[in-house]
Amino acid sequence: MNILDKIVETKKKEVDLQQKDIPESKLREYENYGRRCNSLRAELLKPGSSGIIAEFKKKSPTLGDINLNMNAEEVAINYIEAGAAGLSVLTDYEYFGGSPAELLKVRKAKPDIPLLRKDFIIDKYQLAESKAFGADIILLIAACLGKHEAEILAKEAKKLGMEVLLEIHHSKELEKVNEFVDIIGVNNRNLTTFKVDINTSVKLSRIIPDKFLKISESGFKDVKAVRYLKQYGFNGFLIGGAFMVTDNPGEACRKFISEL
Repeated sequence: MNILDKIVETKKKEVDLQQKDIPESKLREYENYGRRCNSLRAELLKPGSSGIIAEFKKKSPTLGDINLNMNAEEVAINYIEAGAAGLSVLTDYEYFGGSPAELLKVRKAKPDIPLLRKDFIIDKYQLAESKAFGADIILLIAACLGKHEAEILAKEAKKLGMEVLLEIHHSKELEKVNEFVDIIGVNNRNLTTFKVDINTSVKLSRIIPDKFLKISESGFKDVKAVRYLKQYGFNGFLIGGAFMVTDNPGEACRKFISEL
């Protein structure tokens, strides 16, 4: 069993517990459940957009503990002041040290900014939870889902008014793209080996249909890679680790965007 399989198994247990703790009927009563979502797609296509989706995460299977005591609200404010086009919050607890509560904190701090919930979405309950806690965009990881599952979850997310980011790593995962997907993200990190190769985005850019907005995820250590991938039609770049390993993620983001 690889690390992705372990994460999915853990996630199934988490979702069962979460549903008992906060039933979906209760989530529908949350203030954010009825709010109109912000569009990440529109923000990335704006003239002059930095294209940077800055991520908050406390740890990861590859980096270990990163910044366990960092404040999500403070980092989010600093990211936006630095010029980030959107925000991403890792909400998985077991492997990334996150929580939906941190998503809610970021939403309250920056109500008008596109906010991505980054997690391992495998159940419709998580979609209602995402909306209730303030997400505008949800991540669906093709490697975690079957074709039918991906379509059902994407369709439900759209019903809730959220945008759908489908993440792929291999060409064969393009078969899981459906009419409810807004953005295709290429993860440069192999989720079974966790090795990173920026050229994964280059290879897949040639076969992703033009109608989809493309973003590249993981492995960005300097602006050269972003400039390189812009030549292949990428409008967005999700960056977390490179910022979060520093003492001041917001300042690291500012310097990155400034140089870009």
